[in-house]
Amino acid sequence: MPQEKQRQKEQIKVTDKRIFTADGEIREEFRGEISPVEPSFTPAPAPPAPEPPPPAAAKPAEEPRAAKEAPPAADEKSRRREPREKGEIVPTPFIDFVEQLVMQAYMALGMLRNPYSPQPALDPAAARQMIDILTMIKEKTSGNLSEDEQDFLDTHLGELKLAFVQRTKTL
Repeated sequence: MPQEKQRQKEQIKVTDKRIFTADGEIREEFRGEISPVEPSFTPAPAPPAPEPPPPAAAKPAEEPRAAKEAPPAADEKSRRREPREKGEIVPTPFIDFVEQLVMQAYMALGMLRNPYSPQPALDPAAARQMIDILTMIKEKTSGNLSEDEQDFLDTHLGELKLAFVQRTKTL
């Protein structure tokens, strides 16, 4: 029997049949079969040109100087503000990940409905564990996060710690 196993080991041959190399290039064996293709691009039709406004009947002599230099309207300012200034956070994969952990902590505190149980239940051990995990993530990612990501993590971690103290002080 040992000779049969040795024969089987000798007969096994592994062949790489992938089309691309680790660098993303086409392997030599497949160059004749496959050729790179440039993506086709068809430009979208141009929108129709806006019609010029009708000419005014009488033009005032000159507008006051203050009216010409008036600051832009409030709605124009709000459109130009960054999302962070408006209180909105641009989602990133890190924020999406942290958000899931925050939700689990709120469910453990009984502040969010758990989809798997009919009534909210307080589980201080699970909530404490999620807060510890988020604290560890904050420490390990220190200096490597964008300003929005850091603010998101700090804000929610602070709110969770406060909620944990409020919910568990009666126990």
